[in-house]
Amino acid sequence: MGSSSSLVPVASALLLLSYLIAGNNGVAAAGTSTSSDGLKLNYYSESCPRAEEIVKEQVKSLYEEHGNTAVSWLRALFHDCTVKSCDASLLLETDAAAGLVSEKSSARSFGMRNFKYIHAIKTALERACPGTVSCADLLALAARDGAAVLGRPADIPMRTGRRDATESHYGEVESYIPNHNESVSAVLDRFGSMGVDAEGVVALLGAHSIGRVHCFNLVARLYPAVDGTIEPAYGTYLRGRCPTADAKEDTRDVAYARNDCVTPMVLDNMYHKNLLKGRGLLLVDQRLATDPRTAPFVRKMATDNDYFHDVFAAALVKMSENGPLTGDHGEVRKDCRFVNK
Repeated sequence: MGSSSSLVPVASALLLLSYLIAGNNGVAAAGTSTSSDGLKLNYYSESCPRAEEIVKEQVKSLYEEHGNTAVSWLRALFHDCTVKSCDASLLLETDAAAGLVSEKSSARSFGMRNFKYIHAIKTALERACPGTVSCADLLALAARDGAAVLGRPADIPMRTGRRDATESHYGEVESYIPNHNESVSAVLDRFGSMGVDAEGVVALLGAHSIGRVHCFNLVARLYPAVDGTIEPAYGTYLRGRCPTADAKEDTRDVAYARNDCVTPMVLDNMYHKNLLKGRGLLLVDQRLATDPRTAPFVRKMATDNDYFHDVFAAALVKMSENGPLTGDHGEVRKDCRFVNK
């Protein structure tokens, strides 16, 4: 979620496309159709035949060298797509001369990292096919391939054809990205505006199974007293990780807690199992286990990892197709950090 994790996307989203059926058949269906907004499978089959393979190779290589990069791609896609459109506006750097302020400087982007490796992936794509593959498609494909290396067992069919924004949406980030203390209603409304239902939300927040959360975003649940919804032993552990209420909003502050201490770098249903034990790290996580709109999906995913993976895959596709720029809208940036000259 917004400022919740140094690595997660919230997060971190989302299910039941108008042309998808939930589950394995839903994911398969996504692989056979062209969406009404102009996205399609294998968009680069003629203009850059190895585009998707290049992204996959880069994601795998970066993961092997810097494991947390795969987590970063999932959070980056969430932040990019949730704010108006999947248009790579997130990646633009601040340009004072142009009056552009980067979305990355928003408080909701606290803890995001590894953007320099997106530049590495883009460089590989430009080397093969100059000015062809958009940064928005790069983000979508990197998130898909990041999920694969983190444990989602099958490739997720991902349509491409997105184009890149020529402006930042900095001023609107906080109104689009939920924070970690939001109510379930607020989170469902936010995702619902992208066509995501409660089942998809519970799946996508399962990405909180990987990565970590800075103590700055935890101490309100721990001090002066431990939140009563936290399992007592887990509360003791968290206070050990975050021993003071005076945690700083500073990514250089290494005080943090893992979202999942059992399989911390595996995208699995341990997140949902933990919620049922009162081990939700963030307040919004734990609330999913008790809200009647989400609790049934938490329970089902906790007992069925394949079901979680299937819903997550369809949800990720849905999120990746939120309001993309296509056709003559936007541009294909040569450098994801800057608008073309």
